Amino acid sequence: MLTSALNAESVAVPSQSELDEFRRNLRRFVERELLPFERKTMEEADRRAIQKKAQDAGFWLLDVPEEFGGQGLRLSGMVVFWHEISRTIAVPARDHSLFGPFVGPILLSLQGEQRRRYLDPVLAGEKIACFAQTEPDAGSDPASMRTRAVRKGAHYVLNGVKRFITHAEKADFAQVLAVTDPGKGARSGISCFLVDMETPGLKISAQHQTMMGDRPCEISFEEVEVAEENRVGAEGEGFAFAQKWLNEGRIRHGARACGVAERCLELTIDYAKQRRTFGEPLAERQGVQWILADCFTELHATKLMVRDAAEKLDAGLDARAETFMVKTYGDEMGFRVADRCLQLHGGIGLTTELPIEKFWRDQRSFMITEGPTEVLRTALAKLLLRGMAS
Repeated sequence: MLTSALNAESVAVPSQSELDEFRRNLRRFVERELLPFERKTMEEADRRAIQKKAQDAGFWLLDVPEEFGGQGLRLSGMVVFWHEISRTIAVPARDHSLFGPFVGPILLSLQGEQRRRYLDPVLAGEKIACFAQTEPDAGSDPASMRTRAVRKGAHYVLNGVKRFITHAEKADFAQVLAVTDPGKGARSGISCFLVDMETPGLKISAQHQTMMGDRPCEISFEEVEVAEENRVGAEGEGFAFAQKWLNEGRIRHGARACGVAERCLELTIDYAKQRRTFGEPLAERQGVQWILADCFTELHATKLMVRDAAEKLDAGLDARAETFMVKTYGDEMGFRVADRCLQLHGGIGLTTELPIEKFWRDQRSFMITEGPTEVLRTALAKLLLRGMAS
């Protein structure tokens, strides 16, 4: 059961009152169990204890369908989850495993033997997966993908390099996109494969330390043999799988930015009331008041955009334009708010005594990762010019 407010009959499409109760319960959990770890290291024993509490509280495998043992919460509910857990830096921005393994749309599409070998172990916590699409010369442009999968009898041979792959260093297998038919272009010439990380010819060739503290990897494939039964779906369906992954990811970016901006704004309002300069509180200065008002207005606008995009995807509608806007506006909004709030805190905002500097670094990173804002603006403009957005 999700929470006391979300029963088994309503969990897939909860009402607004149920979502409100879910938000209140989750916020209490975050404040009680996670905020204390913003000022101390979370050891493995702490992590296991929190995971147990999350399971007991009903915050476990939220977006996994009920048929796979999850709770079946759809995007319109998951945006509440992403928003609330993003209010704290105790949870790494790219790692929500305190609330269950991340599965994603590719693994949830598996059937039969693929499901038994890959999905079930991930759900049981026995295996970890990573998603490998980005390449040195093909970040936001899948048409430039150079990793090739050439069919030879009952298997494929993969050659190429993937870069900035999150969690690759601890993954048991990768969901790899590779070109199977260069003549068909990105939309029908790319396929998806499940590749065990211990396969001969596959190696982690580099690891990058980023400004947000994570360490994505570079994976090289040299004559890596992958059995035909490890292809996900039919040949040429890889782009469609990737787009579903990215559409949901863009909404996650927007919801996460809302949690970041909300927490930064709350901290700054409290600080502005207490901090006195030249004989009066910061909160009494019109310049500060206008900054706070702008932050709140942009936050509210992003919340509405996130909700709208999630509801449209839940309804099976083409929401590409909405997801482009959510990620672009949301990530930039989160950074603007964090930046303004850091400025209003002055010197103390630069210290690790407050979470604002970490929020600031994370949001700056998100404006590049999983779709730079410039690329998404271009993609949105193309939809507009073709009359495919309104």
